[in-house]
Amino acid sequence: MEKFLYKKEILIDDSGWGDLILGVVIGALKLPDRRYMERRIPLSSFQPPNFQSKRYLEDAVKIAQEIVEVMKPDEETVFKVCSGYVLSSVRRYLRQQGFTVEEVEVTGELQEMVERSFANWCKEVGIDFEKINKKRSFNTFIEWVAERPHLRENLVKTGWKSWNDRWRERVYNMKR
Repeated sequence: MEKFLYKKEILIDDSGWGDLILGVVIGALKLPDRRYMERRIPLSSFQPPNFQSKRYLEDAVKIAQEIVEVMKPDEETVFKVCSGYVLSSVRRYLRQQGFTVEEVEVTGELQEMVERSFANWCKEVGIDFEKINKKRSFNTFIEWVAERPHLRENLVKTGWKSWNDRWRERVYNMKR
């Protein structure tokens, strides 16, 4: 059991990957001293042509480099990184740097912090989903974009195939 308890850990999680709008927030929490940092992968990385070239994976690595620079992990530090796809390049990068990396499902404090950061980003652009439907959901974002599609489409992950094949036309044709 002792081998699974680490004295030094850095947890990394993301929020926004599956959401229609904005980019992705990546947060890191260093334990035991509870240092937290977060950065954003910009929306432009999820729009053409950047989305097709998976620019978001390069952006995630740049954030990982900054996490290492700021949090100064040593050889005893274990990185516990969320299993999500957007962090696959982070896990690979950290392993290439010689760090011990575990792929995990992040829950608890870090997850809440990163989710709150994404919610705050939403509020910055004018959507407070807690007030709209009391929850964050794909439909909440679709309805929000449909209220003013000509203004709000620029906040959508337009690189998604489903946006162009299905959702864009529906949003522009929804009753307002």
